[in-house]
Amino acid sequence: MPRKIPMRRCVATGESLPKKELIRIVRTPQGEICVDPTGKANGRGAYLKKDPAAVALAKKNRALERALKETIPDAFWPQLEKAVS
Repeated sequence: MPRKIPMRRCVATGESLPKKELIRIVRTPQGEICVDPTGKANGRGAYLKKDPAAVALAKKNRALERALKETIPDAFWPQLEKAVS
């Protein structure tokens, strides 16, 4: 029997994709926003497609802010853009 592929929904585009094609952004219990390369960090997570267009869309429509229930600092966006490119 083939293994089940975990699917997650991109908060910006709304498409369901395999977890490996997405990047996880997490709000830690301390309130810090960071990119989670392992996908296992503690805190509230949101998934974004590994695509600069999806990052731009998430910034424009505040999808990440809604998903993480936290305002995203401006300094975080360049870090996220570097992680997806």
